[in-house]
Amino acid sequence: MNIKIKSEEEAKLRQELESRHDPESERIKRYLKMPDLSRTEGSPIHEIVQRIIASPEFKGFDVIEVPEIVPANISFDLFDFPADHPARSKSDTYFIDDKNILRTHTTVMWYYYLQNEDVKRRMAIGEPVGCFSFGKVYRRDEIDRNHMNVFHQIDGWYLIPKDKKIIGLEDLERALRSIARAIFDPDTKLKIFPDTFPYTDPSLQMEVEKNGKWLEVLGSGVVKGRVLENFGVDSSKWNGWAFGPGIERLAMAAMDVPDMRLFWSQDERVKKQLKLGNKYKEVSKYPPITRDISFVVGKDFVPNDYFDLIRDLGGDLVEQVELLDKYENAEKFGADKASYTYRIVYRSNERTLTTEEIDPIQGKIYNETAKQFKAELR
Repeated sequence: MNIKIKSEEEAKLRQELESRHDPESERIKRYLKMPDLSRTEGSPIHEIVQRIIASPEFKGFDVIEVPEIVPANISFDLFDFPADHPARSKSDTYFIDDKNILRTHTTVMWYYYLQNEDVKRRMAIGEPVGCFSFGKVYRRDEIDRNHMNVFHQIDGWYLIPKDKKIIGLEDLERALRSIARAIFDPDTKLKIFPDTFPYTDPSLQMEVEKNGKWLEVLGSGVVKGRVLENFGVDSSKWNGWAFGPGIERLAMAAMDVPDMRLFWSQDERVKKQLKLGNKYKEVSKYPPITRDISFVVGKDFVPNDYFDLIRDLGGDLVEQVELLDKYENAEKFGADKASYTYRIVYRSNERTLTTEEIDPIQGKIYNETAKQFKAELR
């Protein structure tokens, strides 16, 4: 069964966003308008989703599409995120207002799925239920080849009455291996071991060996009874498993893709290589252009907010932002200030950049650093 959740609250908040023109609102509107690659034919992100959903292990699972703007309490409280968890902070999560956020994980689908009348009916008569949800998620993050603040996730979960089956580690491992078979070469080496996640216990993590290194690609766990109770499910009668990997991480590992930005590329030389089963080969190693920026700013400065500014102005030409130096000197700057020096690495995956192209961008970053962060440039 395919389920699409329509949220009047999300529609209202999107409409309100259109009337706001501050930098944060413009940023959020741009992210929401970015294409969902998990639903874009020809993208390896879409191909991975389809392969996972088609796995025999998950036969009969429903698919649900849920809002991208969701209440923070659904995203965090119901999943037992600790009160001091970083994800609750405005430095890690995009808040639309005091109560609503851009979803940080597609796991929020649990709430919406359990509200569906047909799902309620099936559970009332003791039928097991399983579901997938996938799409864009949003997190403030550092800037490098392995991180973007907009990426894709696929969540799956399965619930079954305890009188029919007790879910254990064997079930988790079977689900992980099923996903591995769908995505990776048969000869890919796997390693599965215990791990810890906020809303599952016990939990397992899977790594794959690529080029002599072990890469974390996927975790899975038995849903905590307390979390089931948060969603109105009687944990004395029901149990289940869940997983929720970032799809780009799976794709990068499967195809040896070195930079997450490549999945958004419109360069045909890049696009034709992005097929599962292919090993990505550099189109050309274009040279980087680096620029440093130093400034003194208040101690309430949040690096992730600054990275957003750099993304806004540099777009996908920014490959990495590296902190070169941070120091405090009360006599020189004042007790409530600190000095930062960042190195911005500009590199295109499609062409050689020129200083004439980069210097105006760097100039805007200088100006907006002073304006938005009240920074004293050095």
